[in-house]
Amino acid sequence: MAFAYISAMLLVSGCRQDMQNQPKLIPQRGSEFFADQRGARPQAANTVGRGQLRADSYFYTGVVQGANGYREEKNEMPFPVTIEVLRRGQERFNINCSPCHSRVGNGLGEIVQRGYKTAANFHDQVRLSQPISHYFYVMSHGYGAMPDYSAQLMPVDRWAVAAYIRALQLSQAATVADLPQGAPVRSLKEIAREKRLPESFAEPWKLPATAVQALPPEAKQGTPALAPANAANPKLLIPQNKQNKPAPAAVR
Repeated sequence: MAFAYISAMLLVSGCRQDMQNQPKLIPQRGSEFFADQRGARPQAANTVGRGQLRADSYFYTGVVQGANGYREEKNEMPFPVTIEVLRRGQERFNINCSPCHSRVGNGLGEIVQRGYKTAANFHDQVRLSQPISHYFYVMSHGYGAMPDYSAQLMPVDRWAVAAYIRALQLSQAATVADLPQGAPVRSLKEIAREKRLPESFAEPWKLPATAVQALPPEAKQGTPALAPANAANPKLLIPQNKQNKPAPAAVR
């Protein structure tokens, strides 16, 4: 019995408290290490955390300070738009925006067809007249029934989506005259045959009756079945680059 007691005492005395008494600073607690007894240290003067400078205000906010003191939107991108930017914008748009706005941007996505409020149609005159930074601002702060997507989309991705929306708008009214002189073109039907897609690939997409019913009354008047970008007219020609890939539309 005495041996067991002595063994237990030796075992307890051998336990260390390193895990309990860690040499670290706990937020909002004092410290005996510093002379002012404060654990939280004051920030160094004239310094900014890495990645927090945000000197380009327009890139991060989508607005500029106007002459009248109000913040104003601009119809320009804060960086050059390349085919890689448009591809990234298309990918992010299809993931985050198409459930409500649809992949063709007519505001009748799958969620809207199931009872959600009709989303903005990027091809109506109101949206066509809005500057490109307006889309960035709405994605950042939300608008109406649309929540903000600042958590889902980084600023650079929000601009990429805005650029893709503008290209999507331009595609609906594009003509051969809009192409650079000498640019090779191909028809949708030719591309469909090459990729072994059905003939319907190059035909207009007809919306289901439930989607048409979701349209506001003014939109139903004289509105035919909506079609995706470059598919409203099967004869519409698509510009091609040297790698035989669709060329991006100009972002104005």
